[in-house]
Amino acid sequence: MASLLHPAKLRLLLAAILGSFAVLGFAPFYFYPSTILSIAGLFYLWHRADDSKQAAWLGFFYGLGLFIAGIYWIYISLHDFGGMPWWMAVFSTFCLCAFLSLFPALVGWLSKRSSQMLLSAPLLWALAEWVRSWIFTGFPWLTIGYSQTPNSPLAGFMPVIGVYGVSLLTAITAALLVFFLLKTRRKIMFAALIALWVSGALLKMVPWTTPVGEPVSIALLQGNIAQDLKWQEDEVQRTLDKYLQLTMDSSASLTVLPETALPMLLRQVPDDYLSAFKAHALENRGDILFGVVEYENESFYNSMLSIGNSPSQTYRKTHLVPFGEFIPLKTVFGWIYKDWLNIPLTDLARGGFDQKPLEIAGQKVAVNICYEDVFGEEIIYQLPEATILVNTSNDAWYGESPAAYQHLQISQARALETGRMMLRATNTGATAIIEKNGEILAQLPHFRTGILEGEAQGYSGSTPYIRFGNWLFLLITAAGLVCLLWLRKKK
Repeated sequence: MASLLHPAKLRLLLAAILGSFAVLGFAPFYFYPSTILSIAGLFYLWHRADDSKQAAWLGFFYGLGLFIAGIYWIYISLHDFGGMPWWMAVFSTFCLCAFLSLFPALVGWLSKRSSQMLLSAPLLWALAEWVRSWIFTGFPWLTIGYSQTPNSPLAGFMPVIGVYGVSLLTAITAALLVFFLLKTRRKIMFAALIALWVSGALLKMVPWTTPVGEPVSIALLQGNIAQDLKWQEDEVQRTLDKYLQLTMDSSASLTVLPETALPMLLRQVPDDYLSAFKAHALENRGDILFGVVEYENESFYNSMLSIGNSPSQTYRKTHLVPFGEFIPLKTVFGWIYKDWLNIPLTDLARGGFDQKPLEIAGQKVAVNICYEDVFGEEIIYQLPEATILVNTSNDAWYGESPAAYQHLQISQARALETGRMMLRATNTGATAIIEKNGEILAQLPHFRTGILEGEAQGYSGSTPYIRFGNWLFLLITAAGLVCLLWLRKKK
């Protein structure tokens, strides 16, 4: 018992608790101060650490607390819907959390080696989150910038430097609090904190984009199809009937169905079904956007197709989910799918990065499917040409966990970064209409069948983030690290 109460072990436990506390800043809680205080607590532990090795362990345990509390729902997709044995699903989920925890561990190790730990830590933290967004195709979930969306004054910086820039400012805020706690130039630190947050609040008032065209009437359909039934042959017709009925019950100019709403190949969809879609769309002088799997040139694509008043157009998903839609290093991991995991459509092909917005319902719509809206730097490929963003998704894989809410918050950040409305049509939630400032205008209850009706205004123009992507954030971070290296060399 005495060994468990050793101060070093207690600090590791405290780091893990702080990491789990950070999750309260993310949806569905939206208590953004908790993430700032959590990071501040970690920075203080790093400041008190004996050496860089101890700081690394503190960062690792902080990461375990953050990711186990924040993405435990990976287990649900693997075990409940993927059929993986519980012990292997637990092991796989823990391995992912442990891998992601290496990033805060590395930040702790590098920061403690710096003579200006509290200055280098925010820069390295944000840089590590950016690296996490693309290494091994990327998994940027629980990036701390999202915790400030949309209510924090720091969210005002989102259209300028994006979510990783807001992560940097979140970490800087935490560092300023630690400086204040340590009674280091308190007046200067307080003034810097006020200046930072007032600047963010003022930036929220800047009209980065302007309305274009008339508002479009929209209908976002939520079929609430149980994930364990969706791909069963005897359920396919019920799903088709449900979405046809929901479509006929709407009279909007733009009707959007979720990702793979029609659980079959496009060529298997009955002609009279698509004819009914088109006739209804023409009657309303509008368009219907629906999710289906395409097969072409011996490849399968996760696609969204339009039908109706405008010429038919297609968007094919580009950024696929590793282990969900494609198998990385198939020779190494292929055995998992053969013996332990049963997930449909795990060998999809990628669409091109040069796809244009769909010209439907009098607007130019940038479509992104499910996981794609996690990557803001890819969303802007279709901007500033696009006037409205549409995300279609199926988060039923994660049950009644926070996953769908966290995904919704990510979509809110994309609206902020681009100055565009984001429309989300999902299978079980969160189906929502998001204003360009990240606020949710309307939302359907989760796990309910329904139609979310409203209006969407198109916007034109470019935010700084649309123009420069992550480059402004990277430039600021690089400049900060160079200055710290120069100061270290000068000393």
